[in-house]
Amino acid sequence: MAQLSPALTQATPVLAARGEGVHLIDTEGRRYLDFTAGIGVTSTGHCHPRVVAAAQEQVATLIHGQYTTVMHQPLLRLAERLGDVLPAGLDSLFFANSGSEAVEASVRLARQATGRPLIVAFEGGFHGRTMGAAALTTSGAKIRAGIGPMMGGVEFAPFPYAFRYGWNEEETVAFCLRELDRLLVTAAPAADVAAFLIEPVLGEGGYVPTPPAFLAGLRERADARGILLIADEVQTGFGRTGRFWGHEHTPGVRPDILITAKGLASGFPLSGIAASTELMSKAWPGSQGGTYGGNAVACAAALATIDVIEEEGLVANAAEQGVRLLEGARKVAADHTGVADVRGLGLMVGNEFCTPDGSPDTAAATRAHAAAAEVGLLLLTCGPYANVVRMIPPLIVTTEQVDDAIGMWAEALRAAT
Repeated sequence: MAQLSPALTQATPVLAARGEGVHLIDTEGRRYLDFTAGIGVTSTGHCHPRVVAAAQEQVATLIHGQYTTVMHQPLLRLAERLGDVLPAGLDSLFFANSGSEAVEASVRLARQATGRPLIVAFEGGFHGRTMGAAALTTSGAKIRAGIGPMMGGVEFAPFPYAFRYGWNEEETVAFCLRELDRLLVTAAPAADVAAFLIEPVLGEGGYVPTPPAFLAGLRERADARGILLIADEVQTGFGRTGRFWGHEHTPGVRPDILITAKGLASGFPLSGIAASTELMSKAWPGSQGGTYGGNAVACAAALATIDVIEEEGLVANAAEQGVRLLEGARKVAADHTGVADVRGLGLMVGNEFCTPDGSPDTAAATRAHAAAAEVGLLLLTCGPYANVVRMIPPLIVTTEQVDDAIGMWAEALRAAT
């Protein structure tokens, strides 16, 4: 009898039978408050009726129209609709299946468009598990261990993780920008750098928001040196941070290439990159494509997702409930010295566990994470040491559900400590 790979590890003990909104129900009928959202994927909740109806209707008419062979209406309509929510000027799109594929497509475009070989990524970033994306990833050793040598042409600069450095945000940003400037005259000569690649909030790296001053500093340096700025919005896009795109928390900064996936289609596999038509036209012929990219059913689900986000005011809800979730988590942490930092942006909240001497406390985070599942709250861990417990509810989460989750989190911490 065949079975799943033993290398796959389960974050929770739940065997899901169905999903309803913010809840998962297991095979024995127990309901869980799902603050994982499929790692930020089920943006409109589990099985939103509008998304279900759109997918069902599309399945009955066209499931797969391979988009370099034939064109189909859901793909064309989605490109048009995304034009309403993308930053001004990013008017050309390429679709793929996963975040990793989109990341690699962005790197391919940046190198071909500039004729430069190097990409500068930032410490703690997560950009995917495929070989090219993993070469850009330093969120944890498990992504890169045992598979080297990695793809060349990648250099890393410090990310302004103020809690880790023990400085305030202003000091940390100044230090990291100085280190980036040094990198551009040492290991990554500016004339050879095609792009900076950054997440508006570190995801797997620990749920650390990128300070606006740092993102603005990247834009300034990119403009001065002919370098492209790529925003990896795989996890931060589609309303999760309380703005439609995470980079919008930094006024005046627009990326040259934007990467989207996860919440784009409420659970159907779909990703993409957006750039200006001028930039996208510099991609070499035949360099973009894929068998399943822009799948008709996934595109139909994405169209319904955009409608739901707009008509139900989910971006504003993410901002409002995100503040409530962050404040609630901080109040709980005030009673537990092991939670050394609570941070976040919108519906991305991280709780970092440390020992009294400030070292990462993976064991405490693991206990708290498991205790939360015991009381009915599903969460995930992240960070290089897996000592951050993160909260990622769907954008439809209500005040009552946030309060319930905070109550469960407090109960879990009491049990774990």
